Amino acid sequence: MASVPRYVVRVSDFDFDLPDHLIAQHPRPRSGSRMLVVNRAAGTWQESRVADLPQWVRPGDLLVANDSRVFPARLLGRRLPGGGHAECLLVELVADLPQLGYEPNVSGVEHWQALVRPGPKIQAGARLDFTDKARAPGITLTAEVLGIDEAGQRRIRLTAGGATVTEAIERLGHVPLPPYIRRADSDEDRIRYQTIFARQSGSIAAPTAGFHFDAGLLRSLETAGVEHATVTLHVGYGTFKPVTVEDTADHRVDAERWEVATATAAAIARARARGDRLFAIGTTTTRALESAAAETGVVTPGTGRTELCITPGYQFRAVDALLTNFHLPRSSLLMLVAAFAGRDLLLAAYRDAVAREFAFYSYGDAMLVV
Repeated sequence: MASVPRYVVRVSDFDFDLPDHLIAQHPRPRSGSRMLVVNRAAGTWQESRVADLPQWVRPGDLLVANDSRVFPARLLGRRLPGGGHAECLLVELVADLPQLGYEPNVSGVEHWQALVRPGPKIQAGARLDFTDKARAPGITLTAEVLGIDEAGQRRIRLTAGGATVTEAIERLGHVPLPPYIRRADSDEDRIRYQTIFARQSGSIAAPTAGFHFDAGLLRSLETAGVEHATVTLHVGYGTFKPVTVEDTADHRVDAERWEVATATAAAIARARARGDRLFAIGTTTTRALESAAAETGVVTPGTGRTELCITPGYQFRAVDALLTNFHLPRSSLLMLVAAFAGRDLLLAAYRDAVAREFAFYSYGDAMLVV
């Protein structure tokens, strides 16, 4: 039997010109963004607004959002004993310590995977101090680098004084704004770089499509006969890891934790039984749902870790419509949306969005693909 040829997806096919001034640097009012609505069946798009989302749904449709909460994962401090600047981005709490030969996490001590700067100067054995008496009087937070993995991430031991490690991170940490937001984080970001759905702490980047929702919009959707439910996918570095290969089949993403609750799986099953649609709020929600879905499309409750990287040629099992932001050129997130909408249609809509000066990326405008 002849083998089926592999669908080759090249990163260079997902490039487009984006002027710097279209990269949003500050948030706008929730539900106040513009929205480009892409109709896959018609091959067309038109401008709308997020506040008009109830006009684009039908009674019985189900919206599913990611309820992961961003924690202040960026730590700023100094190297010991010299005092040079040090920066640490906490990636994931390490739980398998006995197998790795480290003492268990205890009160006041936790082990984390982390990215650090300046990398060449922070090697195994380095000590870092993130204490800031002005931000958190009476609390100390220090780190020791235990080792370095093949990807360059550090395994660090965090030790807190005057509080638990979690409390110290919450007080001393900074909002981990993406690098294309070229300003320091502010108190406003502590609120706005978080979605209305956020419940489960664990993300180092926000599921940004959820930024567009507020209580008023959810009430309007409910009045329109639309339910909403949540899944959890803790957004890690893998979601935004640059695609450095030309053939996307060679791209690997870091595993991220997901969970689909029993109530959410039941809500999806009811919508399916009625013949209604499932709207995924964001690419992370999409990846959680597709990771939990069987080949039949049935979404079952459970938890797991996913390395799913969706590119054109992927057959969607669970998602019928997608609300998302505008993404980076050549990024895995752009490829996911292209897999759903169709590459040519999506890039044509993107070029028009640039011409119309839509705002891009985390704090930018929205796109609805139906």
